[in-house]
Amino acid sequence: MKIADIDRNLLVPETLDLPDVKWIGAGDPRFRLYGAWTDPDQANSGSGPFRRLPPEIARDVNPGVEVLASNTAGIRLRFRTDSPYVAIHAEWGETNYFPHMPLTGTSGFDLYRIKENGPVPCPTCEKKQGPVPCPTCEKKQGPVPCPIQDFVGLFTPPYGIKNGYESVLGTPGGMQDLILYFPLYNDVDRLYIGLQENAKFETPGKYSHELPVVFYGSSITQGGCASRPANAYQNMLSRGLDIDILNLGFSGSARGEKTIAEYIAKLPMLALVCDYDHNAPDPDHLKSTHYPFYQIIRDKNPELPIIIMSKPDVRHVDQNAVNLNLSRREIVKNTYEKAIAQGDNNVYFIDGYSLFEEDELQSSTVDTCHPNDLGFYYFYKALKKTLKPLIN
Repeated sequence: MKIADIDRNLLVPETLDLPDVKWIGAGDPRFRLYGAWTDPDQANSGSGPFRRLPPEIARDVNPGVEVLASNTAGIRLRFRTDSPYVAIHAEWGETNYFPHMPLTGTSGFDLYRIKENGPVPCPTCEKKQGPVPCPTCEKKQGPVPCPIQDFVGLFTPPYGIKNGYESVLGTPGGMQDLILYFPLYNDVDRLYIGLQENAKFETPGKYSHELPVVFYGSSITQGGCASRPANAYQNMLSRGLDIDILNLGFSGSARGEKTIAEYIAKLPMLALVCDYDHNAPDPDHLKSTHYPFYQIIRDKNPELPIIIMSKPDVRHVDQNAVNLNLSRREIVKNTYEKAIAQGDNNVYFIDGYSLFEEDELQSSTVDTCHPNDLGFYYFYKALKKTLKPLIN
C-alpha cells in the first residue's frame, strides 16, 4: 500500500483535467524572465531551453560547470493574470535524484504572488499610512516598503518522473503579479504555462532595481539542499529585498577560475556575493585563486559592492576538519583585509563561522555541510543585513 492511500494529503496528481486551459510558451514576450542567459538563436523560439551561462563560457571553465550551467537555479518567470488557476507543463531529458535533497527542491517549481505594499509610518506624525499624503499632517510619505510576496504553492513533481511533469495550483484570483521559481538542480528544456482560456494575461511589473545581485559559489549557492526552490537563500533575498538575482552556484565546480571571474566582471550588476570556499580542492588552491578572483572583479568594477563569504560548516566533531576549515576561513578573510588595506571601502566580509550561531542544536544542515531550510534562513538574515543598505 502507498502512503498516499493512507493519507490523501500526500497524494500528488499525475494528470491534469483542465478542459478550459490555454497553454502559453514561456518565451511569450508578455512574460518577464529573470536569472537566465538568453541564447540569441533561441530568444523567440517559445519556451526554452533555459541556461545560466553561455555554452562556450561554461565549457571553458570546467566540465562540472559545463553540465550544471543548464540547471535552472535562481531562474524566475514573472507574469500578470486573473486566472483562477495556474498550470505548468515542463519537459527535460533527465530528472536528478539525490539521497539527501527532496525532489521538490531539485525538480519542483514554486509559485508566489505579489501583494500591495503595506502601510508605512509617516515620518512626521508616526501614523501608519500607505504611499499617499498623510491625512493627519499632510506630509508626503517616504520610501515605499518592498512588495510582499505570498506563497501560493508548490508544483510538486510526482516521484519517479523521468522527462518532466504537469501540475496545477489554484490562485486567489483577481489581477495579480505571479512569480514562478524554477528547479534548483534540474534542467528545463521546455516550459508552458497554463491559464484559464478567457483569463487576462499581461506584462507584469518589475523589481525595484533593474540590475541583479550576482552570487558565485558552490552547491550551497546553487541551492543544495533546500526543500523547495524558493527556500534557497538567494531567492529569499529576491523576495525580501525586491531584487533581481543571478545564481552562478555550481555544485562541486566553483573553483575561482580566471575564465569565470572575467565573465562575471563584465556583467552589469548591483552587487556581487562570492562564496566558493567549499569547492577549492585544498587551501593552497584557495590561497592562489581567492584574491586574484576578487582583483579581476574589482579592476573592472571599481565601485561595485563585493561581499566575500567563508564556508559555514566550521564546527565539526572531527578536530582535524575544524582546523582545516579554520585555515580556509583565514584565507578568505585575508582577501578582505588586504582589500581594505589597499583602500577598498566597498568590500564586505561575512564570517561563515557566525551563520549558524543561533542553532545550538545543530539543525541547520542535512549532512554537516549543506543547509536545510533553516540553514538557508540564517544565510538570508546575514546577507539581508549586509545587502539592504548597499542597494538602497
